[in-house]
Amino acid sequence: MRAAATVLVLLSIGAAVTQSQPRQRPGIGVAATIRAQPSARTPLSIAVGPGDALPRNAYLRIRGLPQTVALTEGHAIAPGVWAVPLSVLPVLAAIVPIGAEGTSEIVIDLLSLDGKVLAESKTTLVIAAPSPAAPPPSGSAAMAGPTATPPNTPDHEQALRFYHKGQEVLERGDVDAARRFFERAADLGLPHGAMALATTYDPNELAKLKVVGLKGNIAAARTWYDRAAELGATEASERLRRLNAR
Repeated sequence: MRAAATVLVLLSIGAAVTQSQPRQRPGIGVAATIRAQPSARTPLSIAVGPGDALPRNAYLRIRGLPQTVALTEGHAIAPGVWAVPLSVLPVLAAIVPIGAEGTSEIVIDLLSLDGKVLAESKTTLVIAAPSPAAPPPSGSAAMAGPTATPPNTPDHEQALRFYHKGQEVLERGDVDAARRFFERAADLGLPHGAMALATTYDPNELAKLKVVGLKGNIAAARTWYDRAAELGATEASERLRRLNAR
């Protein structure tokens, strides 16, 4: 009887301690302002925690992005809205196209798998071109070496239209049509066109797409990740590393 009474006392003490220490709520850490430049890749530096307060399969919903801006990870679920798994936050960045500018309020929600909002934060994305560089040297100094060819802006804008059309039809489940749009964007030199196309073949990424019965193709995924890397998508090497680890 004495042992049983001791157990009851210990259980009561444990319950009291648990009640006096409420479970921490998850939160989102992000800078108040994120500054980006056109034709550049800008880290978003979003942190979520504490880890023991996060339910399994929680993810971020990022809203308010300009429609011409893409993220290096996750996938678009609506114009300007992306779903991003927490595991990729250390490498998450925004890809800002040439010609983009302006200020946008970005809302970041932490969601559970059933869609419940667990935390919310906001930041302001400011896209502005860098200050003008010094004028090029004149005379013989100007002949010292070749200058870079400026990008073909009409082609870039067309590539962005193909890319966003691909995202749109992909959301409707038409993978074949999405691949054709992404390939046309990649052919015009858009890095995230090639990345998006590789994603539709990558077995590691297919689980994120709302498509039933779609099988991966590792060889095709490698081909398009290699193409994305050639076009300047630095995140392609990380995707290739994950692919090769299968």
